[in-house]
Amino acid sequence: MSSVRVLVATAVPAEREAVARAFTGPVRELPLPGVTVHRRGGHDLIAAGVGPARAAASTATALTAAALGGTPYDLVVSAGIAGGFAPAAPLGSLVVADEITAADLGAETGDGFLPVTELGFGTITHRPPEALVRVIAEATGARTGTILTVSTATGTAARAGALRTRHPRALAEAMEGFGVAEAAAAHHVPVLEIRAVSNPVGPRDRAAWRIGDALAALTEGFGKLTDVLARWNPHEP
Repeated sequence: MSSVRVLVATAVPAEREAVARAFTGPVRELPLPGVTVHRRGGHDLIAAGVGPARAAASTATALTAAALGGTPYDLVVSAGIAGGFAPAAPLGSLVVADEITAADLGAETGDGFLPVTELGFGTITHRPPEALVRVIAEATGARTGTILTVSTATGTAARAGALRTRHPRALAEAMEGFGVAEAAAAHHVPVLEIRAVSNPVGPRDRAAWRIGDALAALTEGFGKLTDVLARWNPHEP
């Protein structure tokens, strides 16, 4: 993308390959314990695994290897497809997070859900660099808002409604962003999350999913990021 070193973490190889198609050149594989970095034209990508725990572990491995090798990353990007909250994030649209939030990290009580922060622990939200989010949205036409990380994908209208009530700015849900962000934060590296919407959040209707369209939108979106990151100053807020 530029002299800025970027690590892109997807959940599965199909998403990784969709991002890689935005770039040119042969792919070089760099095996690490538990994950393989795919380098194409200087762009590093990993299929980090499904879910926040596996994504965090794989991303941390890649970040640590780069740091120990003397070539630390300047930015980590969690990328892939996602469910979108209708009508704010329609099928095929691209969304970029200005907040990456763990939606189900906490406790269920008789009075409702309590996030882990209200229990006195940790955090539930990471905030990507504001200026970078803004220029990426302008370059790609992506919508900006909260992207939720869940450990259990939403499959009912009731849960979709409950999530939107707790997180009224939510545009999409996926399963890895918060884990990737936790690993990035541990290394003091900024993080982004970019998702292409493949299905609506709510009742599971596989016939309505548009995974191919979402993967194509992901490729197109990353194709527009080269100039953005070439102009980005990693020290901007």
